[in-house]
Amino acid sequence: MTILHMTARSGSTKLVARFLVSSAALLFAAGAHAKEVVTIGIGTQNTTTNTVTGGVVIKELGLLEKYLPKTGKYANIDFKLEWQNSTSGPPITNGMMANKIQIGMMGDYPLLVNGAIGQNSSGNATELIAIIAYNQFGAGNGVVVHKDSPYYQLSDLKGKTVSVPFGSAAHGMLLQAMQSRGWTGDYWNLVSQSPEVGTTNLQEKKIDAHADFVPFPDLLPYRGFARKIFDGVETKLPTFHGVVVRKDFAEKYPEVVVAYIKALMAANDWLRKNPKQAATDIEKWTGIEKEVAYLFLGPGGIHTLDPSIKPILVDAIKTDHAVLEKLNRVKPLDVNAWVDEKYVREAFKEDGLDYDAQKKSLKNYYNISGHDPICNKEISDPANAAEIWIDGGDIVPVSSPVCAFKGIAQYQKAGKKIAVSYVYDHALGIKVFGGKAFYAMSGSTPAKLDVVPFLLKKDAEAYAKKNGGSVVSYEQVLATMEK
Repeated sequence: MTILHMTARSGSTKLVARFLVSSAALLFAAGAHAKEVVTIGIGTQNTTTNTVTGGVVIKELGLLEKYLPKTGKYANIDFKLEWQNSTSGPPITNGMMANKIQIGMMGDYPLLVNGAIGQNSSGNATELIAIIAYNQFGAGNGVVVHKDSPYYQLSDLKGKTVSVPFGSAAHGMLLQAMQSRGWTGDYWNLVSQSPEVGTTNLQEKKIDAHADFVPFPDLLPYRGFARKIFDGVETKLPTFHGVVVRKDFAEKYPEVVVAYIKALMAANDWLRKNPKQAATDIEKWTGIEKEVAYLFLGPGGIHTLDPSIKPILVDAIKTDHAVLEKLNRVKPLDVNAWVDEKYVREAFKEDGLDYDAQKKSLKNYYNISGHDPICNKEISDPANAAEIWIDGGDIVPVSSPVCAFKGIAQYQKAGKKIAVSYVYDHALGIKVFGGKAFYAMSGSTPAKLDVVPFLLKKDAEAYAKKNGGSVVSYEQVLATMEK
């Protein structure tokens, strides 16, 4: 071999060596800066109206991404969000036990089952970290029958076929109602059906009644083929939807849990600032009609959006657990160990809010208010107020049911279509669709008319008997107003 060949070979070897060293350095640098990907499974119930600000609203507005931590130990982490939608709570619990879902949302009875299963499954403990929405008297869950049904109250269903999603908040409501009345398990033929199946079977008159969680007991009457005969408010036991998180995930990533709660609070604020537009967006995202979403989440709606974990809700969980325990349907649950307020407290602190003050409050953040343009007065009594939603137009607040009917008559005479109206049940205190209510009416002329709305026919009959007048429908009141 010549000296020239030896020199060329030596230079080539050095070049290759330098290339290998440079490549190794680049790979090391890339490895040093490679980010860890952490997947967060979030179990939502998009069609359950009271969970939307904990799920689909956060998702569609990108709120969690806004609040996720990005500094300190999180500087080298990329979070991947996996939104997993279900129609009820049990599938979410299954996902959490399999560690495929780290954050989940569901109603009170599924929540307590979630907590009990987690505490009795090694390494799968969960914690209740926040509330999404609640009603302190139990409104929201309910029982509906076909609109042509002869049944008007629970006792009418003795021996009949009643469907309900087993394991749901509505199932718990039924069990509690039965226990409080002293009814045995064979009082009716109780079968398990999902909201979709129960809806179809009720519409086709294959079952006598269907019990369900929000929004279905109000959605089905709104769609025109059902009538509500029982509302959970009659149990006088608070109901709510809340958020649970895997305890191991929360302990490893506490700032992420706080970020989620701050996103929930931001979603609540977004809805309250423009409830009509929010209801419209929720319809687009979930398929639940905006008029129904507004019934629950609009001013003075059936449920109050509030993340604080109130004592009455914790007490309700203990009562609910006792109902299921008596029937051997649930494992033991240490409620005090399961409830963990530190994350929601921190979220309030970071937003400059007083958590303890909010925890004590049972007031809705907002009620129907403003000027009544029909009767030309300010709305001073929200519990007696009403609203008129003009199709394709404004939602008009009015000061009373009588003013609502005056307004409806005026708008229709002017050629405007009414999408829906809202009034408050005089006995139960909950917001209901004006067109689906029963009315105790006295007076035969518009000038002397008095109308009192009720969700249940029996309550309207009792009021009319005590105070005079007759029980009439929405159409009959309107016909009198148009005379």
